[in-house]
Amino acid sequence: MSLQDFAMAVVDWIMAVLPRPIPDRAALERCKIIAHRGAHDNKTVMENTLEAFDAARAAGVWGIECDIRWTADLVPVICHDPSPARVFGTTMNVSALTFDQLRTSVPDIPSLEEVIQAFAGETHLMLELKAEAWPNPGRQREILRALLAPLTPATDFHMLALAPSLFELVDFLPSESFFPVAEMNVSTMSTQSIAGGYAGMGGHYLLLTNRVKRDHDAYGQRLGTGFPSSRNTLFRELNRGIEWIFSNDAVALQHIRDDYLQR
Repeated sequence: MSLQDFAMAVVDWIMAVLPRPIPDRAALERCKIIAHRGAHDNKTVMENTLEAFDAARAAGVWGIECDIRWTADLVPVICHDPSPARVFGTTMNVSALTFDQLRTSVPDIPSLEEVIQAFAGETHLMLELKAEAWPNPGRQREILRALLAPLTPATDFHMLALAPSLFELVDFLPSESFFPVAEMNVSTMSTQSIAGGYAGMGGHYLLLTNRVKRDHDAYGQRLGTGFPSSRNTLFRELNRGIEWIFSNDAVALQHIRDDYLQR
């Protein structure tokens, strides 16, 4: 575990034990949980797979977040890292393999087309563009345009990126379908999101402060916070008006939200 991961784990533990009031019914109804890389544990269900996405959908989770990479023959597939090594043990980079080679080597990595066919219209898609070389940007842009054409931007899906410059690669989409994600650069990303007329921005729940929320509220933009993993952290976010909750524990949070709605 890295120092940053350890620090986040400590913060999450502290937030989990701090009591929070139960959000009102309106806040619970507005809550939209997004399964970060699907509902996975990377032991029995692996991240960014159809099985992980299906588990989230079956639990009633509103959205799934997944990561787009490209094979050597320009097929967009769903894989977070440049290589499947961390999750599947295969060390070759996705970009070095054709889709057929990747399917043979790691059959559980789905194509973007398969994800769209299986989940679009039922589950909101949060599609993250990764910072990697695009060998044929014009062709890749047209491939994405064709795959996304049956869907309604900002209604059926949003495009995510850690660098807003990546949205230039999908400039056929409206700006309100773009959702940049901040790391430590919250102020810069917030300014760019407002200036670009984006849907809003995402980031860690401690970094997206109430002041940042007020700034985006003024422009009709929303924040998406990650990664609440407990009831008290979820309630903290809902009580301050956050609607989009990105989580690695999406199914558990969905059950908590649904349970309190039923009460």
